[in-house]
Amino acid sequence: MKKISELSCDVLIIGSGAAGLSLALRLAERYRVVVLSKGPVSEGATYYAQGGIAAVFDELDSIDAHVEDTLIAGAGLCDPQAVRFIASNARHCLQWLIDRGVAFDRSSDMAGTGGYHLTREGGHSHRRILHAADATGKAVATTLTSEALRHPNIQIAENQYAIDIILSDPQEITGSPRAAGAWVWDKNSGQVSACRAQSIVLATGGAAQVYRYTTNPVTATGDGIAMAWRAGCRIANLEFNQFHPTALYHPQASSFLLTEALRGEGAWLVRPDGSRFMPETDSRAELAPRDIVTRAINSEMKRLNAACMYLDISHKPATFIRQHFPTICQKLAGVGLDLTCDRIPIVPAAHYTCGGVLVDQRGRTDVDRLWAIGEVSYTGLHGANRMASNSLLECLVYGWAAAEDILAQQPAFCTTQTLPDCTIGSADNAHAQQDFALLRQELQQIMWENVGIVRTTKKLEHAQRHITELQEQLEEYAACVRLCGELLELRNMAQVAHLMAQCALARKESRGLHFTLDYPNQSSAATPTILAPYGDINR
Repeated sequence: MKKISELSCDVLIIGSGAAGLSLALRLAERYRVVVLSKGPVSEGATYYAQGGIAAVFDELDSIDAHVEDTLIAGAGLCDPQAVRFIASNARHCLQWLIDRGVAFDRSSDMAGTGGYHLTREGGHSHRRILHAADATGKAVATTLTSEALRHPNIQIAENQYAIDIILSDPQEITGSPRAAGAWVWDKNSGQVSACRAQSIVLATGGAAQVYRYTTNPVTATGDGIAMAWRAGCRIANLEFNQFHPTALYHPQASSFLLTEALRGEGAWLVRPDGSRFMPETDSRAELAPRDIVTRAINSEMKRLNAACMYLDISHKPATFIRQHFPTICQKLAGVGLDLTCDRIPIVPAAHYTCGGVLVDQRGRTDVDRLWAIGEVSYTGLHGANRMASNSLLECLVYGWAAAEDILAQQPAFCTTQTLPDCTIGSADNAHAQQDFALLRQELQQIMWENVGIVRTTKKLEHAQRHITELQEQLEEYAACVRLCGELLELRNMAQVAHLMAQCALARKESRGLHFTLDYPNQSSAATPTILAPYGDINR
């Protein structure tokens, strides 16, 4: 592999999940593409996604129904045009995956589905989830990675941390600065270099690592959102952080997710005494949208002073359970639990960032030549609450849309000749790295306690004050010590955490994933929260 300092390319993609790799493969026939991966390419959130991808394959289903279900789950805050755009382009993007070799489960028992086994998850009125057993993300990630590694026009650079977007010198071009590349820190060598590119795409995923309990891999630190904000992009709806209702409650598997497809196939949520509580909360019971299920679990835990609730699918045949959920069965067996006969202890955990970098229908940000796709972006699809299995779909549809946009205009691009300086410290950071680990834990605890499932204005203001102090401390470190992954991630986490609290304070209502005791009712006006780097708030 070339050193990153020697790299220049037509398209630089920061992030190696489903969004980034699908875009890379669509562009590679015409352009030289570099994909930056912060760790090993298999380490991102895509690889760990269990459930599946929503698309209309059933003859009894319709795009209208998919749109309606998404709008309902989004609690009135979805952009209807974005929802229809994504639902309408779902099938051909899924077919593209199938053509690449992703083997979704098939079934001869389901008529009118094209031969595929479709499952159902919370918020969906039909079975429309294509899946590869309970390891869909792994099937998608391994297929796309294998194709990308074989392609001569794609270079995947692992263990490379993007620091910031490089903006062109306004004197060299007419108009506002545009994205011209990225500063990159090489984890292996410790060196900082510039990677020039004619087009830059953020595909860095979400920011759930800002919370103490999360289902996400350790790499989900909000890097793309923070970089886009520092480059001058607006962000939207970061108050809507989805907490997955069913993360395994076990000291040996603190971040393991129990897919919503379990509830789609009949699993119940029960109290420690084995009694169900979701039918008392919502007519859809266990298949209610995630915000409703999460708050119900949280409420029962507090009411009963219980450490967890339980997920129970033992009333289904053991053969059925093992066939549909082999990965989960294996994982639970490793910690002494049997999905076929045990009630599985669960708690909510931070899972998905519904807001992000504001983009249009082509994935364009506010900065020319900079795109954002996947969980890092805000497209308007998820509104105040993401519906299950719409996330990988969004990655694939916007990977296609951004590719079409880049292919249409790339020949007119030119690369800046002069790059600005990148100022970094040089002092030894051995002791500082220990501080970074403690500060990261402190930030995660602040967010969990104050910007969590249930909020108040006082708690949000408390979080903002402490995060501001932490940011000031980190800037002092950055000015003097050598760069390291811990500092880069923590800097981004603190920036995104502050934006989350700021968005939450701006929303004077409870809607979807944002529930505040100070404003428990829903406003009659449903508008997104948009923050601009220069201080404007649009509501």
